Parts: sequence; structure tokens; C-alpha cells
Amino acid sequence: MTDIAFFDGHNDTLLRLLEGPGADKTQAFIAGSADGHLDLPRARKAGMAGGFFAMFPPPVKGNLAGVFAQAANPKSDLPPNLALADAMASTMAMTSILLRLERAGAVAICRNAAEVKSAIHRNHLAAILHIEGAEAIDPDLDALDVLYAAGLRSIGIVWSRANDFGTGVPLRHNADPDIGPGLTDAGKALVRACNGLGVMIDLSHLNAAGFRDVAAISDKPLVATHSNVHAISPHARNLVDWQLAAIAESKGLVGVNYATGFLRPDGQFRADTSMELVVRHLDGLVEALGEDGVALGSDFDGAMIPAEMVDVTGVPKLLQALLDKGYGEPLVRKIAMGNWLSMIERTMG
Repeated sequence: MTDIAFFDGHNDTLLRLLEGPGADKTQAFIAGSADGHLDLPRARKAGMAGGFFAMFPPPVKGNLAGVFAQAANPKSDLPPNLALADAMASTMAMTSILLRLERAGAVAICRNAAEVKSAIHRNHLAAILHIEGAEAIDPDLDALDVLYAAGLRSIGIVWSRANDFGTGVPLRHNADPDIGPGLTDAGKALVRACNGLGVMIDLSHLNAAGFRDVAAISDKPLVATHSNVHAISPHARNLVDWQLAAIAESKGLVGVNYATGFLRPDGQFRADTSMELVVRHLDGLVEALGEDGVALGSDFDGAMIPAEMVDVTGVPKLLQALLDKGYGEPLVRKIAMGNWLSMIERTMG
């Protein structure tokens, strides 16, 4: 089994810790547990050098089962919007967890490429603070300044719902991202502000019109931290050909998502999904984006992943599968970590 170190583009571990039992939200991560996909002991065992730690404000739980489960529903159906106060409360709580993990020496919150490289050199888990859905940021962007000071360096403007800044895609199979309007004026201002601050914009979950707006406004490479190839799995969360072409033209990057429903051609969330499908999506991404535009974006602790991968300790199996397929070691190292380090430097400094 390969021991190539890797950097991950997306996990929802902070939300799992926030919603987990006990008053000490950091101990389960530091000591390790049988829950979820990611903690410090398993990360070290797997060779994980760092990753983007998402603050995902949890959705209003009412009526979500119907929205997610019924493929026949119109593609315009989206989960209900989330109020600013609710989003801010959960986002602040998740930020606090990561700050406490840093104080305990479990992670190093990194604000640029130099800090990521330094953390890795010191054998600290490099953590980039990321927002998945900007509901906790007010339209005047006052909260952006506060979160930036806390270390925020990456923002997914939307999750799969609408907010003050834009509209997400529905969680639908046999659908495309062409739903709803583009970015609002506040959303366009958010993109410009992030460009100025050195905060990376994540296009995962954003609809087609919003994607086009970001591409037109942003002077940075286009990035989707955890998305797959729509031509292989026709899910609205995956990237269609013109989006991949736009990302390639910007010299951007896509992190492959391990969520089984975004891997499978039939869109089913099934644990018996083969890890070979992850490789198939990586093949498609390399073909569309080139060797410098492909990375890992697991969605650990936020999705059902192939059972043979189990958790973060299964990533070496994926990297070994690439080697076995004939990917040269230099390319595997780029996909595993090098491409993320390059993108961090180009978007954050």
C-alpha cells in the first residue's frame, strides 16, 4: 500500500463534532472514536497532511426527506432557506471547535500556502477554514471580516438551497445545474470581496447561472472542492461539460467527491459502490482538466462513501489503485496533494 501523503478538499467533521454527544467537542477528534470518517489518529495513520474543514450550517430538518428522496419532484424544489441567526450560531460554534483543536495542538489553522507547508513540515494537521453555504454572512459582509480574522480562507457561496447571495442546485439525479437565477448583487459583492482578501471561492453546490457569474467576476482560478463528472453520473451536483471547460480555461481545479450517489451512474446512495467508480471520475477529470486540475475532495463525514474505503484510512487504497492503473507516481502525488498546494498559493497567497 502506498504511503503518499494527501490533502483533502472537503470534510464535514466539524458539524459531526458539533452535533455529537458530550460537552467536550474536541476530545473525540483528538483521541479518536469509531464514529464518522475522520479524526486525528486515523488521519495520521492514513497519511493525511491536511484539508479544508467545512463549517456547514445545518439545514432546517423539516420536510427534507421528501425533498431529497423523490427523484420525480420538479428540479426547482430546494430545501428551505436558513435564517441568518440560526446559521451564525452554528457557524460560530464550528469555528470555535476548530480554534479549540488548534489550541490543543491537534491542528494548525492555515491562512496561506506558506503556513500549510510549515504545518506539514512540523507534522501538524494543516486545516483551512471553509464555509459551505454563506448563510452566516450578512449582506453587508460585516461577518466576513470577523470570520476572515478567525482564519476563514475558503467560501462555498451556497449549499443546495438559496440564500442572500445565490441559489444552489437541487440534490437530484438525472438533473442538471441549470436552475434558478444567478448571483444577487450581494453575491457579486461577496465574490469581489473574497478576491480582494484572498479567500477562495468554491463552486460546489452553485447553480449554472451563479457559476457563470463567478466566472465573469472573479480574477482567480475556478474551483469546485468536491464535485464529480456529470457525464458519468448525471446528478445536479456534478459538473457538466461546459463547466469543466470553464474550470480548465481558468487553470482551476476540481476535487473528486467520494459520495456514492454522485459517483454512480444510477445516482443511488449505496455502500456497496465500487471504489473503481472514484477512479473512473478521476479519469474523466484528468481528461477534461489536465494533470494540474485534479485533486481529492472526499466529503468525509458529510456523505455515504464506498464501504471498501471505510473512512480516511481508505484513501491510500485509492491512491494505490491509481498507481496500479498506470498513473505515474508524479501524477498521483499531484492529485494527492501537489495540486491543492498550488491552488492554495494561487488563491490565498
